[in-house]
Amino acid sequence: MNIRKLTTKFPLLKKLINLEEVTWFNPNITSYAEGLPFVTLTQEDSNDAAKRLKRFAPYICEAFPETKITNGIIESEIVEIPQMKLALEQRYNTPITGRLMLKKDSHLPISGSIKARGGIYEVLAHAEKLAIEHGLLSKSDDYAILFSEKFKTFFSQFSIAVGSTGNLGLSIGIMSAKLGFKVSVHMSADAREWKKQRLRENGVNVVEYAQDYSVAVAQGREAAKNDPTCFFIDDENSKTLFLGYSVAGQRLKQQFAEKAIVVDKQHPLFVYLPCGVGGGPGGVAFGLKLAFGDNVHCIFAEPTHSPCMLLGVYTGLHDQISVQDIGIDNITAADGLAVGRASGFVGRAMERLIDGYYTISDQEMYDLLSLLNKTENIKLEPSALSAMVGAVRMQNKEYLQRMQFSESQLKNGTHVVWATGGGMVPEDEMEKYLSLGN
Repeated sequence: MNIRKLTTKFPLLKKLINLEEVTWFNPNITSYAEGLPFVTLTQEDSNDAAKRLKRFAPYICEAFPETKITNGIIESEIVEIPQMKLALEQRYNTPITGRLMLKKDSHLPISGSIKARGGIYEVLAHAEKLAIEHGLLSKSDDYAILFSEKFKTFFSQFSIAVGSTGNLGLSIGIMSAKLGFKVSVHMSADAREWKKQRLRENGVNVVEYAQDYSVAVAQGREAAKNDPTCFFIDDENSKTLFLGYSVAGQRLKQQFAEKAIVVDKQHPLFVYLPCGVGGGPGGVAFGLKLAFGDNVHCIFAEPTHSPCMLLGVYTGLHDQISVQDIGIDNITAADGLAVGRASGFVGRAMERLIDGYYTISDQEMYDLLSLLNKTENIKLEPSALSAMVGAVRMQNKEYLQRMQFSESQLKNGTHVVWATGGGMVPEDEMEKYLSLGN
């Protein structure tokens, strides 16, 4: 790959290569109606996923008693963070118009991260398919019956494999093992030790690699190829994972209705999503577009050391280019975002529907982690804080002019920081994170 030619054609790459923080707004953004056909999935598909999660709710209630309070629905609350908003305005000397809210996927039950949406959903979809094919289950049954020795024994004939930087492995590992599957999680070098430990405690086989995420995925895929009873969950290309995440859109719409928060042309919604390979933020953004159409604006956040989605979409090369190709090391404290090559499926499906992308340094994430703890007493993983500066970055003259937002629209707007992980971080680990923030 000729770097000189590439940087001449795409000047922003110079800043990426220098690990500078950058913000890039997508000139090819289209309307929801124009962009939707490229996703190749529909409202129907997302509704289908929501129904499947509803069918499984009685089982989840039994298997994970902590979900009884929500009747087996895995959902997170959304809270306003006014003190953090003030702190951000002071820190960046930028007024943030509209309200600032935090979507606490960091505290989702079972696995404490956004991956409790897609990861758990794909395991459940696979379990349902197997049980129905073998005549053990029909969609009209009470799925609580799955919480039994009979089904555990049945599922133990099958195995599940996945490659992960940590959180996806956690959600898939915990759910698969609970159902009775044999499960192997192929963990990249940046995966946290406590996540591996948690998986092993749940009876999961953890396979460790000295290389990054792409290698862990490739090895997991390879291992599954030789075993006809093994199902490989493909974080790079899975439409099932993507649909599991998409259900969040309708759920947020409902939460807003309960809080009397209006989203329409006069009351735009801005959502900031941390991005690794792209499945989680891509699926959630798709769900948000289904729920709010052109009134929602999604922006992806990535570490300066792993800007794979920005790189892929900006150059139009998607999964044909990795950050390593342009000399970036893909080593970041934001373990869930330590991905060198973006999902080609998500990049191509969503490139017309994502307003912009920006990068943030590791130190900035640590500082914001500490600031959020100080102002709101909320503790998140470093990667979740990548989204925290979104409301500051979008105050970009060029972007605001192109989108033609009026003063009153911005004043009436709602900003949502999608907190992707942190609820299960052990205390000593969290103390380490906090000590690194200024």
